[in-house]
Amino acid sequence: MTVKKKRLAANHIRKIEGSLFIAPWILGFFAFMAFPLGYSLYMSFHQVRILGTGIEIVPVGLKHYKYILLENGAILYNSLFPFLRQALIMIPIILVFSLLIAIMLNQKFPGRSIFRSIFFLPVIFTTGQVVREFMTQGEGDIGFLERYNIASLVQQNLSGAWAGPIVAVMGSFVLILWYSGVQILIFLAGRQTIGSSVYEAARIDGASPWEVFWKITLPGMTPFILLNLIYTTVDLFTFPTNPILTQISTSNYGQSSALAWIYFVIILVFLGIILGIFNKVNKAAGMAR
Repeated sequence: MTVKKKRLAANHIRKIEGSLFIAPWILGFFAFMAFPLGYSLYMSFHQVRILGTGIEIVPVGLKHYKYILLENGAILYNSLFPFLRQALIMIPIILVFSLLIAIMLNQKFPGRSIFRSIFFLPVIFTTGQVVREFMTQGEGDIGFLERYNIASLVQQNLSGAWAGPIVAVMGSFVLILWYSGVQILIFLAGRQTIGSSVYEAARIDGASPWEVFWKITLPGMTPFILLNLIYTTVDLFTFPTNPILTQISTSNYGQSSALAWIYFVIILVFLGIILGIFNKVNKAAGMAR
């Protein structure tokens, strides 16, 4: 009976600790975000006009949603589908790059702290306007791609639906990797959760570095891969050069609010699909092992 009481007490303590950790976010959400989100949803069902005497709000029902989804495809679909294809290319690149860099930065070598700072500093210093300016000047691409005319080769050998997103990714490749600092930090923290004794036992058993990576490192990093997958997806959908976000403005509050909520639902659906694929791949890999 005493043991059960101790377990219950420990469970209550963990729940209280978790509630305390999440409490600042909950308070901040209700204090600063709940009302703007609710008001944005309210405006999406109205025609909003800013007059000299105040704000005029006229109910229009689902008019804005029908206009965006059914009547004018240029608002959403012409920008959405190329961006989704681009995201499907960018997400694996960022995750693989971040995982490899995190594994290397976890090694012991002179100047390790400096290199960790170098990979994370761009996340702090590159604001949305800075990134747009870099891309406008063509500073995000890799030199040899233009030198060897790789873009034209891609356009000649792939359909236009995929050639455009691939060329766009190549044109901002360096800037995409700049935004990998948070993912590298998460992977680095995840790598340090795997005890060194496991690697020592594997080396004693004669496991090669390739086998150690596939059978120890990668399975141990699975929760962090999932976390980075979610973070990267959300980060890309709010990327400064996102073509859909540029259409959300103050020129038409009602239509912009409707577009924002449609885009929010699309992000949730996209996340659900990615998580479903990840779970299936993870289960298949577990059965194979």
